[in-house]
Amino acid sequence: MTAKDIKIAPSILAADFANFGAEIEAVEAQGADWIHVDVMDGHFVPNITFGPDTCRAIRPHIKTVMDVHLMIAPVDPYIEAFAEAGADVITAHVEAGAHIHRTLQAIRGAGAKAGVALNPGTPAEAVAHLLDLTDLICVMTVNPGFGGQKFIPLEGKVARLREMIGDREVLIEIDGGVTPQTAPGLVKAGADVLVAGSAVFKGGSVADPAPYGANIKAIRASYA
Repeated sequence: MTAKDIKIAPSILAADFANFGAEIEAVEAQGADWIHVDVMDGHFVPNITFGPDTCRAIRPHIKTVMDVHLMIAPVDPYIEAFAEAGADVITAHVEAGAHIHRTLQAIRGAGAKAGVALNPGTPAEAVAHLLDLTDLICVMTVNPGFGGQKFIPLEGKVARLREMIGDREVLIEIDGGVTPQTAPGLVKAGADVLVAGSAVFKGGSVADPAPYGANIKAIRASYA
């Protein structure tokens, strides 16, 4: 994978909640590759955000990929609803339940690509037995729950995952604290998708979206 193939996935957690449709259209027009939707339940993580109805409402505004990150437990009862709402990728946490194989199978069975996420304290080896069931591994580089947190350097973990994946078609996604300062080391270690919230949306708005494009370009330029 070359630098130009790296996907930038702005997290709408950092967007204007009252204006999601226009925010998504604006950030896509400014160069976003995917749209990342952080779903939190106030139980698995200490925050509450969006549900399937929000995903269904914003789906018509997304021309790229709806990347839905489920920071919830339990996961399985909600997979079908998020798939029906239009999620292209559904990611569940390996820590969220005892039956991650069943969860990943259910995600694929619902017609979405299956992702598995790892909290910062969970080792890469936790997904060693899942590599043939998953399309994406999301490496959390902050403790999940809130945007704008300080980056936890886990490039070694990313590199280990890249080694474990081998020639499988499994993407490595980084979620948390991605900036022009942290992106180069992550890409060098093997990242394919960079989730960025405040680093993309800072300084801009629907009325003035040019900063979104400048922020995305700054991230890309850091590892080009």
